[in-house]
Amino acid sequence: MSHYRLAWVVLGSMLVTEPILAQGTPAPAAAVHLPNVALPPALDRVLRDYERAWRAGDAAALALLFAEDGFLLQSNRPPVRGRAAIRAAYEGQGGGPLQLRALAFAAEETSGYIIGAYGYGNKADDMGKFTLTLRRAPGGPWLIVSDMDNANAPPRKQ
Repeated sequence: MSHYRLAWVVLGSMLVTEPILAQGTPAPAAAVHLPNVALPPALDRVLRDYERAWRAGDAAALALLFAEDGFLLQSNRPPVRGRAAIRAAYEGQGGGPLQLRALAFAAEETSGYIIGAYGYGNKADDMGKFTLTLRRAPGGPWLIVSDMDNANAPPRKQ
């Protein structure tokens, strides 16, 4: 049997058996609390401005944190693109004591990311996690290109 044919047989069997094996996957282990990382001031500003705008329920201020063509990717909701649509998506949200913490980050001159967790008030447990992809003009402020979040608990059944 040629090496190519063997490779296709192996790949094909992996594709067929993986969904079957995944059905027996055990429930996730208990959550491990990952430590905070300190962000450079320019990146930390993004998180603190987000918290302030969320606590105030200020959809306009939240939208201004995004790039003009940014994405909002909220848990259990369709994607939203563009500042105007992001502002509309945030209308009626917010107002709670949101706490954002960074778990990891990287930044170059014009692009970066923050991986983090969020909760509300002074609770020790995180309610969910997020990724922010960021960009800026050289020397300019960081803007959110995409904000993706999801809750740690499965959605409630209705």
